[in-house]
Amino acid sequence: MENNPLEPRPLPPSLRANRVAIGSPLYNDMVEFMYDEAEMFDTLRLRDWIEMVAKDIEYTVPLRHTRATRDQDKSIVRTVQHMYDDYRSIMLRVMRVMDTRSAWGEDPPSRTKHMVSNIRVYRTDREDEFKVHSYLLLTRNRFDNDKFDLIPCERHDVIRRTESGYQLARREVIIDQAVLGTPNLGIFL
Repeated sequence: MENNPLEPRPLPPSLRANRVAIGSPLYNDMVEFMYDEAEMFDTLRLRDWIEMVAKDIEYTVPLRHTRATRDQDKSIVRTVQHMYDDYRSIMLRVMRVMDTRSAWGEDPPSRTKHMVSNIRVYRTDREDEFKVHSYLLLTRNRFDNDKFDLIPCERHDVIRRTESGYQLARREVIIDQAVLGTPNLGIFL
């Protein structure tokens, strides 16, 4: 009997063992974290968002190359990146946008909507850290233009539970596009 390619396949045992059940309290906490973060980005509450960021964060956006099917493992290039930020550089970006007039690429600010979906949560070897994979579709509009940019991404996050709540400890954003359809990345993904 042949396998039906349209029939859903079960997760590999390694993923199934560590996956947090949808609807569980922990899963719901992660979803709320992602939705709250999206709202903070879209309402320019970046100072509030910084409270959700761990001091040892690593925030990366590697390049994407178009490759043949057999070479898909080479389509993401991590040696060259659109962004490579730590806590200090994130703080500088936030202060530049919120407190100075030097962020000309974001003054007036972009109008964005971060639509987060396909959230999957996994336990890690550390009791206080969780891997969270999600899809992001970002819409971005500037000035009085009737057009908007679409930026589809996949995000790989590590969310850490702390005494003061959950914090983003690591984020890697894989943009679907090899050629960006937006003039700059002066926004957070």
